[in-house]
Amino acid sequence: MKLARIGAPGAEVPALLGPDGRYRSLVGHVADIAGEALSDAALVRIAALDPEKLPVLPEGRIGPCVGAVGKFICIGLNYADHAAEAGMPIPTEPVIFMKATSAICGPNDQILIPRGSAKTDWEVELGIVIGKAGVYIEAADAMDHIAGYCVVHDLSEREFQNERGGTWDKGKGCDTFGPIGPWLVTRDEIADPRALRLWLEVDGERMQDGSTATMIFDLPTIVSYVSQFMSLQPGDVITTGTPPGVGMGRTPPRFLRGGEVVTLGIEGLGEQRQSVGRA
Repeated sequence: MKLARIGAPGAEVPALLGPDGRYRSLVGHVADIAGEALSDAALVRIAALDPEKLPVLPEGRIGPCVGAVGKFICIGLNYADHAAEAGMPIPTEPVIFMKATSAICGPNDQILIPRGSAKTDWEVELGIVIGKAGVYIEAADAMDHIAGYCVVHDLSEREFQNERGGTWDKGKGCDTFGPIGPWLVTRDEIADPRALRLWLEVDGERMQDGSTATMIFDLPTIVSYVSQFMSLQPGDVITTGTPPGVGMGRTPPRFLRGGEVVTLGIEGLGEQRQSVGRA
């Protein structure tokens, strides 16, 4: 099942992508694709609806696929070949940092390079959407806490991140630095999240082309590990790292300047397309 949120920023309505490729309104069935609507029981109720009997939504903006995100949690350096291109050792435990929830935007919304930026970079990532609350979750139970998956573009300002002191967060949480979607794809549709192809292009040039098979820490490990340090709540998003091919890893490094078009996607989870502007 593919769930989405359609409409202008702040006025998105919950939707289901029907077999005919049209978005069908879930208004009256769920308040939003958020919180308790992501529980297994709620998803079963949505799956039981007949899409043909749901109103067709007019074509319009696709919003972030999850509303009211409480925590936007990131796992860094989770692909060995990306750690190598970043000049960092392979982590012995998952690296956790946070993105500001104000960075979240729709999958096709414009990216805005922040003021003073010289090193805005791209990163395609697999996102986990939590559907069941938990803390101190065992790895064996972790998949039961996942509602589904989505594409995440974890944009990064490398100078802010690495050269301005403090933690990574200031280079990760800029406005528009967290496009998510187009869909939340429920976990029953993805047979093996460790076998998904990820890719990203800038102006049609392939920059990243990888697979989740090369993750260092798998999804049960990530969910369990994060839950040792904070409770996880329905609607929290965990983005799980990027394969190689980021701008800072190129020789010479290459960063977004404005005017480009970035496209990215993950097998089975849809695609994003963003024009790049400046704040």
